[in-house]
Amino acid sequence: MAITDESDRMSDEKKTTTDAPGGGVVTAVGVPRGGWRDRARSKPGLGALYRIAVFVVGLAFIAGGFGLAVLPGPLTIPPVLLGLWIWSTEFRFAEKLFDKFRAKARVAWQHAKEHPVMDTAITVGGMVAGGVAYWAVSHYQLIDQARDYVGM
Repeated sequence: MAITDESDRMSDEKKTTTDAPGGGVVTAVGVPRGGWRDRARSKPGLGALYRIAVFVVGLAFIAGGFGLAVLPGPLTIPPVLLGLWIWSTEFRFAEKLFDKFRAKARVAWQHAKEHPVMDTAITVGGMVAGGVAYWAVSHYQLIDQARDYVGM
């Protein structure tokens, strides 16, 4: 899949700028003309309501992802990326940030395809090390011993 530059992608889309409270200008992501988002943006109250809804839903996923940070494993990443993707459908700053993440993911995927054995060994090794650490903590009751040591 070829990466297109900004001018190619925006050729059949329009940029929308709206006056933000406080005098700033918020640049919205371009959408195809005549699409449902273009029609929703053209209606005065519905356009603002739609942008607020996109912001709130994206924020809920991002906050949920950060809330999952207390759990072990990579559970934080998918909800945060989903929230960022939701924001990138409407907000230019999120689209630029999401494009950077997408480019880094493509580089990582290309590296994984070029070095499958090494990347698999590193991934499996990390999972085994995590499993061993989990087993050791539960088997030797390290959390209870730490609480007793601290005096809790």
